Amino acid sequence: MANLRVHNDRLEVHLTPAEKSLALRNADVIVQRDDIRSAIITDDPWIWIRGIRRRGTEVPLVLAVGVWKTHGGSDFVLVKRKRQAVVLELSAGEFARLVLSTSRATELIDKLKVGAPDDDDAHDADDAALATRPDAETFAQEETSGD
Repeated sequence: MANLRVHNDRLEVHLTPAEKSLALRNADVIVQRDDIRSAIITDDPWIWIRGIRRRGTEVPLVLAVGVWKTHGGSDFVLVKRKRQAVVLELSAGEFARLVLSTSRATELIDKLKVGAPDDDDAHDADDAALATRPDAETFAQEETSGD
């Protein structure tokens, strides 16, 4: 699943080749940190998907990846099964909202806080530990066979 990289000025959602195919998208999703209005964690990401799928793939309660059109603009969704997710409300940019499944939701929210400790540092997160990196905070997504 995608890697989420938190930089001092932006959040990058690096999509795998399969996710790009399913989303009908060539590029990764990049959001400026200043554009993030709010971030919450949800145990049921499916209730946060709104609007009509414009580009992408959806198998209800299994997989949703792509762009959903709403009255307020467009949302980017990357949801797998009933995994915990982060919902980011945005004030500007390509999307009004991101809904992203991640096994590292709490750590992602902590790193997105403005003025949070270690904002100038960067780490690489995997399910085992955090290791220092010079360029960004990466939140590797949990891989599960059969997804």
